[in-house]
Amino acid sequence: MIQFKNVFAHYEAQTPILQDVSFTIQDGDFVAFVGTNGAGKSTTMRLCNGLLKPSSGQVLVDGVPTTDLRTSELARRVGFLFQNPDRQICCKTVREELEFGFVAQGCLDDEARSRVDSVVVEFDFDPDAEPFLLNRGTRQLLALASIIVMAPPIIILDEPTTGLDHRECMKVMNAVKRLHEKGTTIIMVCHDMEVVADFAQQVIVMTRGGVVDQGPTFQVLRKPEVLRQADLIPPQIVDISLRLIQANPALANTPIGTANNLAETTAAVEALAKKGGERA
Repeated sequence: MIQFKNVFAHYEAQTPILQDVSFTIQDGDFVAFVGTNGAGKSTTMRLCNGLLKPSSGQVLVDGVPTTDLRTSELARRVGFLFQNPDRQICCKTVREELEFGFVAQGCLDDEARSRVDSVVVEFDFDPDAEPFLLNRGTRQLLALASIIVMAPPIIILDEPTTGLDHRECMKVMNAVKRLHEKGTTIIMVCHDMEVVADFAQQVIVMTRGGVVDQGPTFQVLRKPEVLRQADLIPPQIVDISLRLIQANPALANTPIGTANNLAETTAAVEALAKKGGERA
């Protein structure tokens, strides 16, 4: 569990980046942080894994303030995937990259090597390949796999699909989905609202260093005033459903306004369109 309690944060003498931020992420959640650039999302992620300490207030991981935890302790609890995998990869071969965390912790034993072997098979890696010769999507998968192999209970993803084509994006996000289904808590910063709608169960919306809304993904995505406040564009099918409800408020109580995912929303809009076509 991660808790923010009235957190303020700033860099050196600058104006606070975060101002009185409070929220709770439960074990096993899949939460997406959304908002414009400069909203405070990246700062929030750095507070979660202890790279930054709060100026005031508390950030707690499993009930313990991050100010009371060493960086090495936090690293065991919270894995962090950088937006650019080239900032994370540092070894000469794929296998060495996957073993790096164990080496750093002084625990590269037979069990660790077995876990590395399993990840190599799961992701279909060439263990002897040189990481920086891999394509962008495969480097991102390798960076993610190097965290997965360490099995932290919480993983933070900073824009995990940036720079990826659709196929690469789905490979990364499906790997994240499998991880979540096994019980890992996922915290993701993401600008791609289609990815957010497809995968995240909860959304926390930030703007100007504060949280303006939080809740189940599709409840939040159906709030035009929140979307405007955070300058967010919802997925196209959600936008269509909002326009339909605006034109006919009675639709808010039908599947058009109560669907819980993109597939349900798409089916509801298509059903309404078909019904309208039959009438015509």
